[in-house]
Amino acid sequence: MRADTRPLALALMGPTASGKTAAALALAERYDGEIVSVDSALVYKRLDIGSAKPDAAEQARVRHHLLDLREPWQPYSAADFAADARSAVEDILARGKLPILAGGTGLYFQALLRGLAPMPEADPGIRAALAARAGQEGWPALHAELAKVDPLAAARIHATDPQRIQRALEVWQLTGKPISSWQAEGRHSQRFPARVLKLVLAPAERSVLHQRIEARFDAMLAAGFLDEVRALRALPELAEHPAVHDLPAIRAVGYRQAWAHLQGESDAASFRNQAIFATRQLAKRQLTWLRNQHDALWFDPQYQQQALDGAVEDFLLR
Repeated sequence: MRADTRPLALALMGPTASGKTAAALALAERYDGEIVSVDSALVYKRLDIGSAKPDAAEQARVRHHLLDLREPWQPYSAADFAADARSAVEDILARGKLPILAGGTGLYFQALLRGLAPMPEADPGIRAALAARAGQEGWPALHAELAKVDPLAAARIHATDPQRIQRALEVWQLTGKPISSWQAEGRHSQRFPARVLKLVLAPAERSVLHQRIEARFDAMLAAGFLDEVRALRALPELAEHPAVHDLPAIRAVGYRQAWAHLQGESDAASFRNQAIFATRQLAKRQLTWLRNQHDALWFDPQYQQQALDGAVEDFLLR
């Protein structure tokens, strides 16, 4: 068997609030690396505090890629991410530096490292019609319709996930074939240009992660998170958007609850509890996806820092 001679890269994965940012910065400084964000919220401009985007000081320490690529009302797909991230990785490698893929968006990791199943392009007309129906009937009704034509997809997609419900029904209407069938037919992509060590940062005790989530959200509030969302709500492109609640940027965890709170739908205490609960649910979904990454090495950042450092050193320097 031929030896794999591709250059090396690290993939630093984990649930939200697990310490990926600090770990990525430390590894990048130690091994002359640059960070490629693998996070579906960090691609959006103006989503800074609530997305835990690396601040100016952190970005000054280490070069970051794939931050602030789109305005909150502009589309950005997993396929867009895969193309942009691959280009960034190739650029980093060409300059002799170490790419460190860091984030918690499983679909983005999958799109970059494994590729996406080929599917038809989006159809604006069908999407608009589905959105109009959702406005009248509600997304749960469209999810029930999806369950009839594609039960496999409906089982994976939550009834309150409009973006994925819309896409699954769009593919069905365009092709007469369920999106789950398209996805099962395999992925076709060029070989990734680097050999990757997958590392998962996750506290062994779920209660520790919950405490980190709560503390981080309170820190976001203290840093002006609600003012950030007020500024978003004042933007004409969002204030006048016909389906602002369906935009991925506004549906991001924390932003969705803050938007509703500022509309008067909850008091301060309820808003805080709802946002923390939603973040915990996000972490739960992320951990479920991570457990299927059978080639990843897991570390508790609080107790296994030495073991993590040893695994990285073995991979990079052996």
